Amino acid sequence: MVKKLWVLPMVIMLSIGAVLTGCTEETASNPKNETNIESTKESPSTAATSETGNYTIGISLPSADHGWMGAMVANAKAEAEKHKNVKYILYTAKDPAKQTSDIEDLITKKVDAVVMLPMESAALTPAAEKISKAGIPLVVIDRAVNTESYRTYVGGDNYGIGYGDAKYLVEALTKKTGKPAGKVIEISGVPSTVTDLRSKGFRDYIKDFPEIEIIATQPGDFTREKALKATENILQANKQIDAVYSQDDDMTIGIVQAIRDAKRDKEMFIVSSGGMKEIYQMMKEKQMPEVIVSLTYSPTMGGTAVNMATRILENKGLEGFWEKSVPHHIVLEATPVTPENVDQFINMDANY
Repeated sequence: MVKKLWVLPMVIMLSIGAVLTGCTEETASNPKNETNIESTKESPSTAATSETGNYTIGISLPSADHGWMGAMVANAKAEAEKHKNVKYILYTAKDPAKQTSDIEDLITKKVDAVVMLPMESAALTPAAEKISKAGIPLVVIDRAVNTESYRTYVGGDNYGIGYGDAKYLVEALTKKTGKPAGKVIEISGVPSTVTDLRSKGFRDYIKDFPEIEIIATQPGDFTREKALKATENILQANKQIDAVYSQDDDMTIGIVQAIRDAKRDKEMFIVSSGGMKEIYQMMKEKQMPEVIVSLTYSPTMGGTAVNMATRILENKGLEGFWEKSVPHHIVLEATPVTPENVDQFINMDANY
């Protein structure tokens, strides 16, 4: 049975279900074709520019250095191209300094709205403030900024992901050992509200189970390569590990490799998040180490954020809402996908 997770009723919850997690409505673009997404029409910045429209939207995203971000970039681009009255300027950056420079350039170009996924929450907060001071509506995706100076936030239920992963972990440890006890490691993401909330949700749940111990935490920065190295370090230092909390499915791929290389794949299980097709395939094939759950966190939110920017510019609300404006805070539901229900979500043709 699929177990639902809920956050406080103060936020808007939009169920993403199979459409978002399975990515059946995502663009068919290949996220690995970064040269197409990051064309150099506006040298020296990596930018892609659409045909002229009534509005110009600036899109600032991290470089597509892993599957989830590649799909995010592709989806944002695809949504912008659906609107004939929209011109867009797409910048991608490999570090916060470059992203800040990109934002300043978009402000100088006097774009009508900005869609931004901050590389790091604290580092990009001043850039968000600059956008606000320029009178430009800002839609923030995924990682929040440390200010309320934005028009709308679109993201997943990060606290719910951590909380939900912890719930499944406790249940699995209890089944494995006869009681809620064991040694757990955590592979976390980049410095951001996403990482902080996923860690907090996880710890808030397991604090009621004192025999479950988090013996090590290392950053994997949401990439499989860094997660592989972090897990290798932890495996070498710890003779007993019962479970792994991975904050991201891309990282889980690296974690799995490290565990298999160490020939400890039957010793521990993994709880994760993201909704990545490779993880779903592992569940379906019952591969070891077992991934017992992945909480959904779809890159389709990139397209949603661009759509929200167009609605804000056109003074439109959401379809079905009586209110005539886009909400300030939109949180997408985190749906647990497990080996038992994975067939409802898996789509190997998806771009993530």
